[in-house]
Amino acid sequence: MPEAAPTVAVAAGLIGDQFPQWADLAIRPVAHAGWDNTTFRLGDELSIRLPNHDALVAQVEKEQRWLPVLARHLPLPIPAPVARGAPGRGFPRPWSVHRWLDGEPVGRGSPRDLDRLAEDLAGFLAALQRVPAAGGPLPGVHSYHRGGPLAVVDDAARAAIDRLDGRIDTAGALAVWDAALASAWDGPDVWVHGDVTGSNLLVHHDRLSGVIDFGCAAVGDPACDLAVAWTTFAGSSRHRFRRAVAVDGETWARARGWALWKAVKALPTLPEDHPRNDGTRLGWRRAARAVVDQVVTDHRASG
Repeated sequence: MPEAAPTVAVAAGLIGDQFPQWADLAIRPVAHAGWDNTTFRLGDELSIRLPNHDALVAQVEKEQRWLPVLARHLPLPIPAPVARGAPGRGFPRPWSVHRWLDGEPVGRGSPRDLDRLAEDLAGFLAALQRVPAAGGPLPGVHSYHRGGPLAVVDDAARAAIDRLDGRIDTAGALAVWDAALASAWDGPDVWVHGDVTGSNLLVHHDRLSGVIDFGCAAVGDPACDLAVAWTTFAGSSRHRFRRAVAVDGETWARARGWALWKAVKALPTLPEDHPRNDGTRLGWRRAARAVVDQVVTDHRASG
């Protein structure tokens, strides 16, 4: 049986037991809070972040350790941990209290100026990659292998593409995948966010105003952070994003591979209108099958 998501009552009990100074603050669920954590607002200035799986426990300690370090180097606000909770009230894992960041998550209807968002995001990622990476967390299960080589998911990706025969251009998808695996990052390890998707990008007045959810952060290959080029951008905004991030063709090919992997891994088993397929819960501006089409078209144009 899947584990039930923690409720407001559980969150309130955890706060009351462990942080009584906040026990009088209102607790409210956060809509579209992602898949890996259950998130609640705690008053107006804080949030509660409860990991949904045991494999995500390492992310709690990682964010507690590294978010304050990253924040000192970045041009935009990111979550700031203010407390670390312990298991209790039937909830079996450590958890966190963070500062709440205001802003509207990027989605299909916002922002209106994608060209500006592309340049803002490229600037943020450049700053993230300049943060000293020594001692940072290497890719692994805690980051869903973001920052590491795509070869880790090679078998799973090929199996997913094979199961989609007749629903997508499987020959085109395999060509994208083979091109992505044909190179490896040979530069120094750099910080990666690991989950650069619309639901983790906050905007205010059409400008990028904050970046949230660093649970998949690691140090390694930056290609994984560029998959947003196909899930969010298109046309001039994709062109501006690529020009601004200034990566070589092989890194861009690996980024196409990450976008393809994100799109195909759900499609074989979930209905077309499932939130993970239509992209809305992730803040994608197109459905997963359309992302596949985008990366295949882009790959062919690059040849």
